[in-house]
Amino acid sequence: MTHRNTALWRFPGLGLNFGIALVFLYLPIVLLVLLSFNENNVATLWTGLSLRWYGIVFDNPNILRAAGNSMLVACVATVVSTVFAGMAALAMARRNFKGQNVISGMLGLPLLVPEIVTAVASLLFFLSLGMDLGLRTVTIAHIVFCIPFAYLPIRARLANMDPRLVEAAADLYASPGQAFRRITLPLLMPGIISGAMLAFIVSLDDFVITFFVAGPGATTLPVYIFGMVRMGITPEVNALAALLLIASMVFVGLSWWIGQRDRR
Repeated sequence: MTHRNTALWRFPGLGLNFGIALVFLYLPIVLLVLLSFNENNVATLWTGLSLRWYGIVFDNPNILRAAGNSMLVACVATVVSTVFAGMAALAMARRNFKGQNVISGMLGLPLLVPEIVTAVASLLFFLSLGMDLGLRTVTIAHIVFCIPFAYLPIRARLANMDPRLVEAAADLYASPGQAFRRITLPLLMPGIISGAMLAFIVSLDDFVITFFVAGPGATTLPVYIFGMVRMGITPEVNALAALLLIASMVFVGLSWWIGQRDRR
């Protein structure tokens, strides 16, 4: 008897409970995608297969404007947060200094703090500085929030790198800049790409922080979807949410694939 079978025998019903948990977790997502192809105006009443609502989504200028805002914020937040995360990871991996463990813990702290706390704190910070709420404040808040997501894959990649490679480059009279460009950066690139993808999808999907720090004209897709849901769920909402879900799955899948390939 295998170890897995032994565990299932010791805990009767474990497999059934696990299956029920998966159903509750993924069935609503499956229904969302299926109902986005519903021909009927009533979101929950199936009458036939149609791409009508996807066409309506792409013809709605407000949705396209919100999508543009989301892409702009996500792209800027991804680039800036990944650069900051990379510098922080290099400093933590290659330098020993007082309080290093404390700083390392602080870099990961936003992952543990409830997002509503981060949102309220960001709002109070911007208001105390007298900043007008808009895309600028949303972008700044997303940069700060995304840094830990970009930092962890880069830091993990650095932890698996052999420091003797850089030392060997120095022995061959390579300058620190040359060693970084030709050795450290290429080896670090899988972690950078993985971290950037995670940061991008976190920013693209974020609602709570954006809802608090966004001003007029700074509506993103998640905030726009929330506004649509308040007026009632329609197949258009299902189609828009399904598109956002697909984008998230693509980037998460790519990040996972890069991480798996890097371990081989």
